[in-house]
Amino acid sequence: MAWNEPGGGKQHDPWSGGGRRGGSGGGNNGGGGDNQGPPDLDEALKKFQDKINSLLGGRGKRSGGGGGGKSGGGRRNTFALPGLLIVIALAVWAASGFYLVDQSERGVVLRFGKFQEIVTPGLQWNPPLVDDVRMVNVTRVRSLTQTQTMLTEDENIVSVEISAQYQVSDPRDFVLNVRNPEVSLENALDSALRHVVGGTEMIDILTSGREILGSAVSSRLQSYLDSYGTGLLLQTINIESTAPPDAVQDAFDDVIRAREDRQRTINQAMAYANAIIPEAQGQAQRLIEQGQGYRESVVAEAQGKANRFNSLLTQYEGAPSVMRERLYLDTMSEVLGRTDKVLVDAESSPMMYLPLDKLRSGSTSRPNGQNNQDANAQNVDSQQLQRQRGQSQQSSRSTSSSNSTSGIQREGR
Repeated sequence: MAWNEPGGGKQHDPWSGGGRRGGSGGGNNGGGGDNQGPPDLDEALKKFQDKINSLLGGRGKRSGGGGGGKSGGGRRNTFALPGLLIVIALAVWAASGFYLVDQSERGVVLRFGKFQEIVTPGLQWNPPLVDDVRMVNVTRVRSLTQTQTMLTEDENIVSVEISAQYQVSDPRDFVLNVRNPEVSLENALDSALRHVVGGTEMIDILTSGREILGSAVSSRLQSYLDSYGTGLLLQTINIESTAPPDAVQDAFDDVIRAREDRQRTINQAMAYANAIIPEAQGQAQRLIEQGQGYRESVVAEAQGKANRFNSLLTQYEGAPSVMRERLYLDTMSEVLGRTDKVLVDAESSPMMYLPLDKLRSGSTSRPNGQNNQDANAQNVDSQQLQRQRGQSQQSSRSTSSSNSTSGIQREGR
């Protein structure tokens, strides 16, 4: 039968106490089975508490009837619920202490504000609310850029833009020694830059001294950071730009162009000097070598003549008359061989005169075929000349024997 079936019997209403076993029908509503209202919230909470007590070792029994009476048939543990809550809280607290450290990070552990340790990458655990773990990225390269206007050594104003790349080298110093390491780095960079620029002339800063300026600022800035204990390590310092004030920019541009023109002219002169000096040195060396060669040839010729004279002297001492005649003939042959004149003895018998000078000049100017013909004719004429020369020598000998004089007949070739 359904719980709300009409018919006057007991109605088993799930929201009332009339259908409960062991209940006699008397309750807050007075009726046995006629209460069909919503469930009682207090009664539901008491049931839940009874279940918790039974789990913790205590028991609680409810009396029948309308649910208003309480039974003390079992001993109840009043500390069970707070203990359960404490256990749950401890479990949540312990679970919240696990954390993961990335490969590029290091964890600085502070226990009640005091440094404890530095944790490495991986899964780590520290008690929450006791330890404070601060993560620091030690591999990322950070950058800082500044643009400052300052005085130089020669009391000029220059604007310098500088950039610095750095990274964390010591996580403990980075977290504990300085409140704000980035601000400290910015102030230290400004101080180092002003110190170096104040000791450098402006023309060096604007032109060729930028690399020296960057290295000087880097070394000074790193010394500042080490003395502060910031835990930062500089990677590079770059001088991005250097410029004079805007009001005098045009004048400085003219000065720079003039310096560039001067340097270009110097380079051209050096190139010309490098081209002309080796050539002049080569000519000088060639003249020196020619002079040395001429000296050696003259000395060798003089030594040869001296040796020849010594050898002739030896022969002359052996036969003076023969050597005197030989030297005379050689000398006259050398002298007369360079002239086109012919000498004849006027006292000798008439002889045929051949124009040897014209024959020589004609032989040098004619072609090869004619030269051969002239050579043959000259050979014939030379034979005739030899016959005439023999006759003249005979006549001259007879004349010399009678007059006690000697005739000398010389003829140039």
